[in-house]
Amino acid sequence: MAHEKFHYRTLEEVQKKAAELNLHLPFAKDTHILAQPLMVRNITLQNRLGIAPMEGADSRPDGSPSEYTARRYVNEAIGGSAVIWFEAISIVEEGRSSRTQLLLTKDNVDAYKKLTQQVKEAGRKANGFAPYLIMQANHSGRYSNPNNKPAPMIAYRHPELEQYRAADDSCIVTDDYLKGLEEKFGEAAKLAKEAGFDAVDIKSCHGYLLAELSSAYHRPGMYGGSYENRTRLLKNGILAAKVYEDDTFMVTSRLGIYDGYAYPYGFGVSEGSGLTPDLTESVRLVRELHEQYGMDLVDLTMGNPYATTHVTRPFDMGKYVADEHPFVGLSRMISGIGTVKKAVPKMTVFASAPTYLRQYADLYTAGAVEEGLCDGMLFGRMAFADPDFANEILHMGRIDAKRVCLTCGKCGDLIRAHKPTGCVIRDPKTFMPFYKEFVDTKAELPANFRG
Repeated sequence: MAHEKFHYRTLEEVQKKAAELNLHLPFAKDTHILAQPLMVRNITLQNRLGIAPMEGADSRPDGSPSEYTARRYVNEAIGGSAVIWFEAISIVEEGRSSRTQLLLTKDNVDAYKKLTQQVKEAGRKANGFAPYLIMQANHSGRYSNPNNKPAPMIAYRHPELEQYRAADDSCIVTDDYLKGLEEKFGEAAKLAKEAGFDAVDIKSCHGYLLAELSSAYHRPGMYGGSYENRTRLLKNGILAAKVYEDDTFMVTSRLGIYDGYAYPYGFGVSEGSGLTPDLTESVRLVRELHEQYGMDLVDLTMGNPYATTHVTRPFDMGKYVADEHPFVGLSRMISGIGTVKKAVPKMTVFASAPTYLRQYADLYTAGAVEEGLCDGMLFGRMAFADPDFANEILHMGRIDAKRVCLTCGKCGDLIRAHKPTGCVIRDPKTFMPFYKEFVDTKAELPANFRG
């Protein structure tokens, strides 16, 4: 099935196509609900809009933020979103996705402290409040690339994923290594707090190490096989981080609730099929994190941007053509997130991946909140294209159709080329030179990857 490009001139056309596909996409009549504050514990989030983690590939060699990093987050703070969920920041050198991925250490924590102060002040000056800053602590696992050369660290062998990133038995990490990472997540939380972040995210999504462990059904030892073993590192990492939690600092997680790989690999899928969702374990995990581990906020997502991009970030342009209409991916994402939210209603849930709907993403977000499918929404690619999207929605009622992301994937190309990343279309003066470098050098990307 070939993708048709996004051509919908009205919301009615979008709704008609969704009905033809027998899909439910939530749309509200207006965006007023998105201006409502959201309470999480003693924290007031000023609205229901947030920035999703999108790597900028622009760190300094020591992992500290560069001027491009600061520019991006300051612009997002000015844009009015209540939450800025920072991009993946590696907790160890060997777990970096590239030499340009951010890395937080005791040696560069002051640089991050300067960044968070700058970002919060920009938000206060522009909007009267500082955005809530969440640091995403991550280990890239299968996608570790610390010297811009693949150095995969995998939970288990996966023939489907190894079509895109070669690995062998020597790449399987040991139980001792994983045990050591539990303490590293605690150290990351301590540093995040010292750096001025408001929360730390123990990341388990999109095919990275913790997420891969969630589907390590056939791995022997204490981190594979049973549900308890497969979620051990995530939970113990959360416990290690919880040591530093108090009224000013919270522990959260961005969780992948569905992978979409071929059976028998994949989390959140029915037995005998890697594609049919079965969110039993996903619901169980979120419920346990809330009721047993005292977690009150999560962001839920799906898929793997390296292998199942259409699941993670629906799009209609570029090299990779999926066997489904992008609306299918949107419906799968929001209905799955809604299933978890309704099963664990006291957990505050941010949803993901509204950007494909362009100028209708705001009404879609409002509809999802109105229907109780989520409490708020994180925007990723849209924030690259239009960091002011939140203020447009909050103060003008609708997002500016002339500034929306076109889901062309060029930002993803820049990330994979390890170049400073942003919107080539909406900010060509800054990012087109980097994109031309990428094209001129003919950097090789996985044939199916779109960012």
